[in-house]
Amino acid sequence: MTDARPGPGTVVTLSLVAHTNVGKTTLARTLLRRDVGEVLDQAHVTVVTEPHDVLAADGARLVLEDTPGFGDSARLLKRLRAQGNPLGWFVHQVWDRFRDRPLFCAQQAVASVRDRADVVLYLVNATERPEDAGYVAPEMEILAWARRPVLLLLNQTGATPDPSVPATWRAWARAHPHVKDVLSLDAFTRCWVEERTLYERAAALVPPGKQAAMEALLAAWDREARSALTTSADAIAAYLVRAAADRVALPEKAGKADRTAAMEALTTRTSASTRDLVATLLGAHGLDAADAARSAAVIEERLEDFAVKGLKGPDGKKSALWGGILSGALSGLAADLAAGGLSFGGGAVLGAIVGALGGASLPKVYALAGRAGPPSIGWSDDGLGRFARGAVARYVAVAHFGRGRGAWKDVALPPTLEAAVGETFARHERAVLGALASARSAGDAEASARAKVAAAQACNAWLRDLLRHLYPACGAWLR
Repeated sequence: MTDARPGPGTVVTLSLVAHTNVGKTTLARTLLRRDVGEVLDQAHVTVVTEPHDVLAADGARLVLEDTPGFGDSARLLKRLRAQGNPLGWFVHQVWDRFRDRPLFCAQQAVASVRDRADVVLYLVNATERPEDAGYVAPEMEILAWARRPVLLLLNQTGATPDPSVPATWRAWARAHPHVKDVLSLDAFTRCWVEERTLYERAAALVPPGKQAAMEALLAAWDREARSALTTSADAIAAYLVRAAADRVALPEKAGKADRTAAMEALTTRTSASTRDLVATLLGAHGLDAADAARSAAVIEERLEDFAVKGLKGPDGKKSALWGGILSGALSGLAADLAAGGLSFGGGAVLGAIVGALGGASLPKVYALAGRAGPPSIGWSDDGLGRFARGAVARYVAVAHFGRGRGAWKDVALPPTLEAAVGETFARHERAVLGALASARSAGDAEASARAKVAAAQACNAWLRDLLRHLYPACGAWLR
């Protein structure tokens, strides 16, 4: 890092260029966190170069230019070669302007790159091999003509990128000295931390006179990104603390209807809280928070998620009956038990833990029997653990959702990302569930506040660990 400060009004310009209909405007929307231009499945949607401010810091501005796509690249190259003579100028300025508008717009785009760009972001379709994409070779000559450093971006890599694809493009790019770097950045499935890598790579290519400005801009981006990460971690922690502390009181001799109503009340409240969480995550990542209300971001409750407090447990003889149910010997009673239909002594057994029907031990099935205090029902540790994994899975989905994809949809994660959530949870489970246990048992406001802080710290550490796990190159920045 340099101690120099950017000059007032310094503008760093990144020009986003590509063959038409490769996904420039889709990527621009993702990077800018707002809807710009039009996204249509057809050629030549962008017809003029559109500059957009990404961010500002210390008097400097980072600008992203979305340019018209290259169409007939061979003809475009021929036009550019001819612009040095009067006839070529006439064809470009007069003939093409009125008779071949897409070709004219493409020439204007190249001129803007040559005149204003500090770094060119050249987007290609990663599903094609370089030698099979006939447009790439002439476009390499076009970009060489512009005399600007090129950062080649691989789009359409998918949710599970093939590591051989970047290697293939890097090997091909060695024959083109103006291509300084190659980076995978799918406009639909990229994670926001990959954008940080993009700007870091671009910073290495800007002219020396703008290095200080780019460093200041990168630092500003870091601050905003860390703030969004903290907001997300705090929101997940608050969501889990609310679930941990939530309980519904039961009558001393609760009937099946009482227990069913209590379960439904818990589920309804937690589902609403889940939608609020998704809205917060979307807003923190520059997506439309209103889409959370239309998503399927509700919880799918399981019997094992519920836990009872204050009801008397079964005696020894009744325990044998439970053991028979658990082993399947009395499977005909299982459904009635799950619905809370069996009664022992003065308290009713609440069939609230689905492990009871899956070979779980008696202590797990009836772990809360005999506890002091009025009868109530709340979420079990199993349920809280599942909610924690679900909340972080939704965070991962939002973090990978590019704005160019349109309205948010609550969809399942790819298996590799789902596995990463579970693997990293194993490292943070004790801290997360420990904080939630404190929240559940907090006897006053001070204890509750301490539990919330502990939960936020645990969730923040988990999210950072998860992102480092998925994107090791960002490890130092995410410490």
